[in-house]
Amino acid sequence: MGENGNRGPVDVVVLNFPGNRFTGDIIPALRDLVVADVIRVIDLLLVYKDTDGSVGTVTLEGLGPDLQPSFLSITGRSAGGLLDSEDAEEVAPGLEPGNSAAILAVENRWLIPFIRAVRDAGGEVVDQARVPADVIEAQEAKQAVGSGGA
Repeated sequence: MGENGNRGPVDVVVLNFPGNRFTGDIIPALRDLVVADVIRVIDLLLVYKDTDGSVGTVTLEGLGPDLQPSFLSITGRSAGGLLDSEDAEEVAPGLEPGNSAAILAVENRWLIPFIRAVRDAGGEVVDQARVPADVIEAQEAKQAVGSGGA
């Protein structure tokens, strides 16, 4: 995170999709988040596993002419370069043959005003962690049972 609070925390999100042809159906929702300044897309890497188990990748620069303009409109020309083959190697074992994944590096811009407030108060952000959704769901279910809810 930037010293002056102008940068939010960056997350890497992996999205699995059936089939190994990326259609770009998520672009409008992603664009809405970028336009609202909720996130900034830093990089994108598409990973696919063929039916024979071989793995391939497509970077922003390698997107076809039907998808590249749409993604560049939300990432800007300076995006790219953060995600690489090592990231693809981490994701590939979880892909079923014939399926694909999109790996997105996104800056959480919605947190920037809060980070500035923390710094203005003399504090600093020292760590960030992601709690898996299934852990939250289990905790909420436990609380609902404990409070008599369903």
